[in-house]
Parts: sequence; structure tokens; C-alpha cells
Amino acid sequence: MKKIVKFGLVIALVGLFIGVLLLLRVYFTFRATNVAVSKETLIYIPTNSNYNDVLNILEKSKVLISLDRFKRVARYYDYENSVNPGCYAFKPGMSNSSMVKMLKYGHQKPVKVAFTSMRTWQQLAHRIASQIEADSASLINLFTSDTIAFNRGFTPATLMAMFIPNTYEFYWNTPALGFINRMQKEYNRFWNDNRMQKATALGLTPVEVSTLASIVEEETNVKSEMPIIAGVYINRLHKGIPLQADPTVKFAVGDFTIRRVLTRHLAVDSPYNTYRYQGLPPGPIRIPSAFVIDAVLNAQKHSYLYFCASPDFSGRHLFAKTLAEHNRNAAEYRRALNREKIYR
Repeated sequence: MKKIVKFGLVIALVGLFIGVLLLLRVYFTFRATNVAVSKETLIYIPTNSNYNDVLNILEKSKVLISLDRFKRVARYYDYENSVNPGCYAFKPGMSNSSMVKMLKYGHQKPVKVAFTSMRTWQQLAHRIASQIEADSASLINLFTSDTIAFNRGFTPATLMAMFIPNTYEFYWNTPALGFINRMQKEYNRFWNDNRMQKATALGLTPVEVSTLASIVEEETNVKSEMPIIAGVYINRLHKGIPLQADPTVKFAVGDFTIRRVLTRHLAVDSPYNTYRYQGLPPGPIRIPSAFVIDAVLNAQKHSYLYFCASPDFSGRHLFAKTLAEHNRNAAEYRRALNREKIYR
């Protein structure tokens, strides 16, 4: 009888030992940390990736302590058939269970997408493609698509007005069309009642405000001058005087590196040449920043009709109410250009 009891105890102890081993195995497989990094690490899973692609990405990133333990949990949760692309944050202390669930259910970490005022679609496409999965070519194809513009209430010439420079949160795998659609929503959000009322008071549409802002931004980097310059152009618009804005001529010529606008530049026949055509050009000559748009909306009220770059090349300007005063300022600036041997 004693032998039977002892045998039973041994069996029980062996069973307990095996049970503990199994629990430990389950714990280390499912619950214990399996992250090898000491700080948050972002892992990018491209669109159309399969399970093997994910394993290769994880192995190359060296983010896991044990890829085998991860694979056992992935099979348990059937992750092999539920791969979601995106950007995922692997943090210290994460278990296989939490990692697999994060990946399977697409719990991405949004990425910050920022862009500033830019002159060309190519610049914008390159900037955005460096921050989300969409590539430059697909972005440019949409930026220059007539259908994309018209379906959103713009024209190919005015579509730049829809892009408001800022920092936004996106999912990394956002496609090019998704980026366009988001920008339209942000444009509608930006043009709230307050801004719309200010634009109406100026006699301008939101697109016209952005067009004027794009010119102002090309004229100066001095923020304090922007509302003054905007006021000059608004005065000229209201009086029916051509804007005669040098940046529009540079845009028409296709060369923003020009430092001295010459007679041959002014002769270019383009609707963007505001020396030849009255009023605003067909659309923005660059993507204007939100700050400059607001500078136009809050244009300073004054009597200036002219301005000219300061001859000290400080980036500031001399403002004038009369043509005679402006001609004196312009002559002084031309003499400064000559002294510096700036002829084009």
C-alpha cells in the first residue's frame, strides 16, 4: 500500500512538474517580452506583403528576441492569413501575443506628415513620398490630373490652393488618392467661417486669396511686411491697376532664379504675366503657407500702391503712394543692382 502511495506521489509530482513546464512554456511564448530593442522601433510593412515578407522584415530589423516564438503565436492567432500593411510600433516589454494582435488587427502608429510652402508639384510629391508609402510618380499623376482637379471644384491651375502646408497625422500606407482626399478635407476645415468672412470682405474667393498669398510669399521672407504687401496688391486690384508683380513674370518665364527682371521678361505673353494682364493670374504660383494666407486675409489698410526692394538688399521693401516716389525708389534699387553687377 505504501509503495502505491509513493508511486502515486511521484506521478503527481512528475505531472505537476510537467504542468509547470507547460505553463512556463505558454508564458514565455505568449506573455513574456520578446522585444530585443530598448526603445520604440517602427516597422513598415508594405502593401501586398504576405506572411513570409513580414517574417523577413522582422528578422532583418532584429526587433525580436526569438522569431520562432513569434511564429508559434502567429500560427495560434492565424496571423498568416491576416497580414495588414502599415507602420507598427514595437516597444520594449511587448509580448508575442500583443505584437501579433497589433499586426493582425492593423493597429498602426500614425506618422507625422509635414510639408511647407513649395513651388512645384515635383517638390511636393518628393516630400510626401519620403513620409508615406505612396511614391512620387503616383502622386504627381494625381496632382496633374484634370479629373482630380475638376472633381474637387478646382481647375488644374488652381489645385495648388487646396494644399495647406502643415503637419498632419496619416497612416503610413495611405495611397496617393487617400492623400489627395485628406488634403481636400483639410482645405475645407481651414476655410472656416471666420476666414470666409474675411475673404468676402476683401472681395476675393478662397482660391484668389491663395493666389495672392503665393505672390506675396515670393515677394518677401519678412513676415511683418506680408500684410503690407498684400494691402498694396489689394489696393491695385480695387483700383483696376495691373499688379505688375515680378514673381508672376518669373513664373511665366519658368525661372525663379532671376534676380533682375528685364524688359524681355516683361514681354512674355502669358496669363501669369501681371504686367501684361490685369488682375490676378489664373492660379497660385506656388503652394502658399497658412501664415501668408492669413496675412492676406488680414491685409494692412493703407494708401500704398507701389513697393520696391530696398537697395540695402536686406530683403525689406520701400513703399510708395505715388508713381513719382516709386520711380525714385526703383532707380535707387537699380543703381544698387548695377553696383553689385547684378544684370540678370
